[in-house]
Amino acid sequence: MQFPESWLRTWANPDIDSQALAHRLTMAGLEVEDADPFAPAFSGVVVARIEAVENHPNADKLHVCRVNDGSGEPLQIVCGAPNAAAGLVVPLAKVGAELPGGMHIAPVKMRGVVSNGMLCSARELGLSQDHAGLLELPRDLEPGRDLREALDLDDTIYLLKLTPNRADCLSIAGVAREVAALTGCALHVPDIPHVPVTIPDRLPVRIEASDLCGRYAGRVVKGVNARAATPAWMKSRLERAGQRSVSALVDISNYVMLELGRPSHVFDLQRIRGGLTVRWGRDGEQLELLNGETITLAPDVGVIAGDSALESLAGIMGGQASAVTLDTTDVYLEAAFWWPEAIMGRPRRYKLTSEAGHRFERGVDFSTIPEHLEIMTGLILDICGGQAGPLDDQIAKLPAREPVRMRLSRCNKVLGLSLAATAVADVFSRLGLAFEQHGDDFVVTPPAARFDLTIEEDLIEEVARIHGFDLIPDEPPLAPARMRIQPETLYGLHAMRAEMVALDYQEVINFSFVEEAWEHDYCGNEQPIRLLNPIASQLAVMRSSLIGGLLDNIAHNAKHRQTRVRLFEVGRVFARDASVPDGDLSVAGVAQPTHLAAAAWGPAVSEQWGAATRPVDFFDVKHDLVSLLGVRAAGLRCEPAQHPALHPGRSAHLVLDGQPIGWLGEVHPRWAQALDLVHAPVVFEIDTAGIAQRAFPAPADLSRQPTVVRDLAIWVDAKLAWQAVLDTLEHEVSADEALAVVKDIKLFDIWRDAESGDQRSLALRFWFQGQDTTLDDRQIEYCMQRLTQALAQAHGARLRS
Repeated sequence: MQFPESWLRTWANPDIDSQALAHRLTMAGLEVEDADPFAPAFSGVVVARIEAVENHPNADKLHVCRVNDGSGEPLQIVCGAPNAAAGLVVPLAKVGAELPGGMHIAPVKMRGVVSNGMLCSARELGLSQDHAGLLELPRDLEPGRDLREALDLDDTIYLLKLTPNRADCLSIAGVAREVAALTGCALHVPDIPHVPVTIPDRLPVRIEASDLCGRYAGRVVKGVNARAATPAWMKSRLERAGQRSVSALVDISNYVMLELGRPSHVFDLQRIRGGLTVRWGRDGEQLELLNGETITLAPDVGVIAGDSALESLAGIMGGQASAVTLDTTDVYLEAAFWWPEAIMGRPRRYKLTSEAGHRFERGVDFSTIPEHLEIMTGLILDICGGQAGPLDDQIAKLPAREPVRMRLSRCNKVLGLSLAATAVADVFSRLGLAFEQHGDDFVVTPPAARFDLTIEEDLIEEVARIHGFDLIPDEPPLAPARMRIQPETLYGLHAMRAEMVALDYQEVINFSFVEEAWEHDYCGNEQPIRLLNPIASQLAVMRSSLIGGLLDNIAHNAKHRQTRVRLFEVGRVFARDASVPDGDLSVAGVAQPTHLAAAAWGPAVSEQWGAATRPVDFFDVKHDLVSLLGVRAAGLRCEPAQHPALHPGRSAHLVLDGQPIGWLGEVHPRWAQALDLVHAPVVFEIDTAGIAQRAFPAPADLSRQPTVVRDLAIWVDAKLAWQAVLDTLEHEVSADEALAVVKDIKLFDIWRDAESGDQRSLALRFWFQGQDTTLDDRQIEYCMQRLTQALAQAHGARLRS
């Protein structure tokens, strides 16, 4: 929220300077992101009046002006501005002045005519980008007056970075309440004017949806002059708050919103047919908004409808059908309380930027609507004239203000303080919170503007803010130092991260909410978990896989000319699971396991002279996965299976010690092409719970006997998987004690030609080693015969001659 300090000090004027005030607000939780002067630094610029203008004798586009700078002697200034005219009051940079950017003003001769200064545009003073002509000042300003003082250009512009729970501070009044509570200065609340009712006209309004609108107030004002000029003081405050002046009626509505935190709307009464109905939208209804966009409504979007057309998108933006223009004479002023839940997410869904929606989705004071409408009506009558009708105020359903109990002992324990009950009572009184004291307990009834006070910790935070976070003693906690044993069987997330970094991967952290298309394309998830209030319209669902985020990261890096990318992420994924109960760390019906995913794209190794460049493949990433698993990799099985995100012939379901843990494979060419990648990345994703336990290291005697190596070539069916062959051999070894001397089995060659038909040759290598004695040929031959027979019986294998 942006606003000028001068506006704030009309409400609360503490005896501290601008920087100290900014510091106090920041330390109270209202972070002041910027506190800069309204105008950049310049000096020597005064108010001047042009007394006479003559054409330059030697230039068609230049004028020679006689200027009154208040010194008593007129100055001669050469000027090229098209709007230079006698009687105009403008800024004058006198000789010796310094302008923004370091420009120094000195007497100069322009086409033979001496110029003793410079008449300035707004851009030359750094006030705006307007340089079409001289900056025209109010004609009642006295020549010779310092421009910074005359226009209050040293006014500090504050930019607050508010947290979403502090909607009560999205106004001058709200910030002023905080300043008064923090500094103890007086809070100057403007009087509520009593607007005389001079006409009986009313506009009938019906609230059909009390879960959309809890309170609706409005009144008719006739005979207004929409072409009336917005007062300079109001226009100045709006501009310094970042608002563009539009017209008197619109400016008054924006002014009331910024000062009081009350979003409102002004309808052109003559363009409304019949009355107004506050209801939920209907499928397929369309509404043209004030910004010119036409949107299609849904049943969970509120509208204000006339008898023949939709008039407004409730709580967000008005409609074009009843928008006020400069020809408007009769208006209907509206202010309402819209339930935050009914507004949340709707502006982002339609990609709308709405000051009203920003406030209503956080919660707006529902108790002061009539008073604020009186103030708004008074401003309209003062500026635009007209006659006001009676104020209608309908209350359908308002939020209950449930009392919140805070224990003094709990407050002191959380804050590490020893505050007395009187000090806490003073804090609540300064904040304007109604409370009752029962012993050392405080029962606070939150005001209508404070939607953030619901639990005990909220009140403790209020005490800490007003007491001062910087006054809480900085004391280290005292506790006995106990050395804890690191469990050797636990494979924690930090250890997994360290291993992935050692494997040349870089960690990334992506949002847990993703595009819905990712869930459909990469996960085959047709019913993802939707967010009620997404931070962006495209990030509308929770992820059930980490793969989509990694692929997006790779595509981003590829667009920035990176040729080799290796990334990993550790994070939670979210999936529907009816068996999950509700708890402190879980949500009923939603499983939230922690996954680890990695993706590699580009060359297998960095470009170098010692190795040929080749793209990373399935087996490169499988090797990294095996390294991650460590000693447990012996129980890893890669079973051919299909996954929506992966190549159907280059993907595998990962099973560890009989339990499924994830997937490994090359990304489907369709998705690689959609991401504009020249070749497909290789990814894996595993459930960290499946690898979190490791076997306790057990020492074993090393054999001193020599190792014997034997090779075996066999013919098998071409479709037979190597894993099936290996399973048969390992089962045979475990079933016969005589085969315990078999220490390792490897596949080192696959051969097939045109004559082999539906068969292929596998070349296996066996390592044998005895524990206490050297193996002889008879033992080795026995082992080879047993293994060959097992393969023949299980798979019809035959020796290759």
